[in-house]
Amino acid sequence: MTAGSLSCNDIQVSFSGLKAVNGVTFDFQPGQLYGIIGPNGAGKTTLMNALSGHAKLSGGQVMLDGRDVTGLSVHKRTRIGLGRSFQITKIFAGMSVLENLQLAAFAHLYRLQPFWLPAGRFPAVRERAESVLEEIGLTVMAHRPAETLSHGDQRALEVGLALLSNPSVLLLDEPLAGVGHDQIGPAMELIKRIVKGRTVLLIEHNMDVVMRVSSALVVMVQGQILASGSPEEIRANAEVRAAYLGEEE
Repeated sequence: MTAGSLSCNDIQVSFSGLKAVNGVTFDFQPGQLYGIIGPNGAGKTTLMNALSGHAKLSGGQVMLDGRDVTGLSVHKRTRIGLGRSFQITKIFAGMSVLENLQLAAFAHLYRLQPFWLPAGRFPAVRERAESVLEEIGLTVMAHRPAETLSHGDQRALEVGLALLSNPSVLLLDEPLAGVGHDQIGPAMELIKRIVKGRTVLLIEHNMDVVMRVSSALVVMVQGQILASGSPEEIRANAEVRAAYLGEEE
């Protein structure tokens, strides 16, 4: 099985009887960037939570690289290759950019964690943190307090935290949320860089960005997949235009 293979079979997630994800079946092919789009309340983030283990399934199965991970915790899914960033920025305030990455790398590399020792004293931790720092383009800001970064750079740092486990599958939930217009270009370049050698699922409301960076789109409506295909195919899909864009022929 090729690394980066992710599939779901008839997965369902319910909240108080409401099916937020209702029987979704899909095979995400390795090395592709999938834009997950749809109106508010369509179930996009809940689907991502179901795949990553943050939401409990009420039915169905999730497979990662040919392995059934349905019953695995978030932590165990991370260890075997599933990374996740969130819509709300989650970084460690009071620490530098590099220290943020070192702490996360330390937690991933060492199960028995001697927290009384600085993470930066471990060569493998430093090497991994510095590699990701370069990948996300924040090397020159390594020693700046993380909370002083621009919002766009904080979003890049959070993506870096998700990359530290070197995931074969990466789930990105609105990585451009709150990013200023002048930082959209660098954010797009970051997304293009990190997709190399990985399978990426992207939720993003900036449709211009989604159309430009995605190799395929998955359209969700009312907890189900309405359509999937290339950006060109989705643009031309009358059913998608009517359900999502509010257009009628």
